[in-house]
Amino acid sequence: MGEGPRRLRGPRGPPSPGGGHGVGKAAGTGARELTTGGSGGPEDEGRSRDGAVKMVKRSCPSCGPEPGGEEKKGRGNPISVQLFPPELAFGGRRRCLSKSVAPLLAHGYRRFLPTKDHVFILDYTGTLFFLKNALVSSTLGQIQWKRACRYVVLCRGAKDFASDPRCDTVYRKYLYVLATREQPAVVGTTGSRACDCVEVYLQSSGQRVFKMTFHHSMSFKQIVLVGQENQRALLLLTEEGKIYSLVVNETQLDQPRSYTVQLALRKVSRCLPHLRVTRMASNQSSTLYITDQGGVYFEVHTPGVYRDLFGTLQAFDPLDQQMPLALSLPAKILSCALGYNHLGLVDEFGRIFMQGNNRYGQLGTGDKMDRGEPTQVHYLQRPIALWCGLNHSLVLSQGSDFSKELLGCGCGAGGRLPGWPKGSASFVKLHVKVPLCACSLCSTRECLYMLSSHDIEHHPTYRDLPASRVVGTPEPGLGAGAPQDPGGAARACEEYLSQIHSCPTLQDRMEKMKEIVGWMPLMAAQKDFFWEALDMLQRAAGGVGPGPSTPES
Repeated sequence: MGEGPRRLRGPRGPPSPGGGHGVGKAAGTGARELTTGGSGGPEDEGRSRDGAVKMVKRSCPSCGPEPGGEEKKGRGNPISVQLFPPELAFGGRRRCLSKSVAPLLAHGYRRFLPTKDHVFILDYTGTLFFLKNALVSSTLGQIQWKRACRYVVLCRGAKDFASDPRCDTVYRKYLYVLATREQPAVVGTTGSRACDCVEVYLQSSGQRVFKMTFHHSMSFKQIVLVGQENQRALLLLTEEGKIYSLVVNETQLDQPRSYTVQLALRKVSRCLPHLRVTRMASNQSSTLYITDQGGVYFEVHTPGVYRDLFGTLQAFDPLDQQMPLALSLPAKILSCALGYNHLGLVDEFGRIFMQGNNRYGQLGTGDKMDRGEPTQVHYLQRPIALWCGLNHSLVLSQGSDFSKELLGCGCGAGGRLPGWPKGSASFVKLHVKVPLCACSLCSTRECLYMLSSHDIEHHPTYRDLPASRVVGTPEPGLGAGAPQDPGGAARACEEYLSQIHSCPTLQDRMEKMKEIVGWMPLMAAQKDFFWEALDMLQRAAGGVGPGPSTPES
């Protein structure tokens, strides 16, 4: 599979010989085709129950009852699946959540992706749903929300999908869908064959504008995008752990014409053939690969991002931007999050490591110093989900009382960190009510999204850290002969006191103490108690007037 570039021929060229792995078709089309069979327009699968769009909170124990949900007299106490909360919720840069319309035909939600105007959701049977948004005014009449008011089935047989990797959804004009389609039999063969393909849809209307089909011997499981619109690289991960790439000009996809593109083995698979990649992540100018052994390899395509990530340009080669760089890590990596110029990694013991630019404190290390290598965030462990954006980071975690909470650090402007408008250099608890079954999240320029679902076959994947590796200090040169402090609690408290002492005024010390409460491994009720008490003391000191008991005051 690794002998040089492969070519995909357009439908106007000679017929495919069927002998090469990379032979396929790439065709532009103006047909409006939103289902597998490609016949007709989209089929409207459902609307909100009362036909209107409402701003309501989630109907779950963590968010309170849904308005109007009281039982009518004389009807007993029926229990229905409809009483359970929908699996997708999203809101604007405020604290309340918008309940999304739930596709009734979905078989569990595997992943979702917001685009410029809408939201796309993939379920476990390969059905890709197209949730159409509508603008809804808030009760104050000042804020407009995007609310999914109805949905259609975009296509079936989908394996994965992707769009522009930047956090600003205005750039997400097209949706790239990796799918399996039955191809008609060719001369000399019997029966049809299932072939993988990439279909490109306009996110605004759901119209398919482009399709490329691969040889039936090639099977892919993930697709990511990298690069600019006029030089968009599609990276395709095979079931065998190899990575292929092809380049398209996104600005010409909506033109009804055919052209030839090359499908080539990516350099990470060509130069390191023994590696079996299991997961990819990308942004506009870099790509990260995780192998089956937990190793991490990096591609960085611009000098500015390379300097932010590694602190130097010593090893950067502008003529060989696909050369993979191995990151040195102490354990097997299970998951990752890739921002514009910083990244987060989670290892098999649930430890979080951050690296890159820290101008806004987006690494959560308590300072604003850049890190050129993975640095552990000691006060956070075993996250449910980790997400990195342009200049802030988010962690979805579970407390000891099994409640979910959302933590964030970095830039707080524009509501990125609800409750912390000035931002924070450490992970603090955000003022967002998190659904009990929340399992993933993402943030765009306008909204914060959380996906809530429960998989009975999913089990915790983190291992317990061996006793020999539980050390109180991250640096072996400090306190070499001192007894070990499991968890580093004593050292952390000393560091907290030092930070409070360095604050020049009483008000600064109170604000720093609020941040520290958010860092500490306390239950949600305990944190709320300390924040309320600190607000009372702050008001009594005359620093601020009466106001809500939140860090915003």
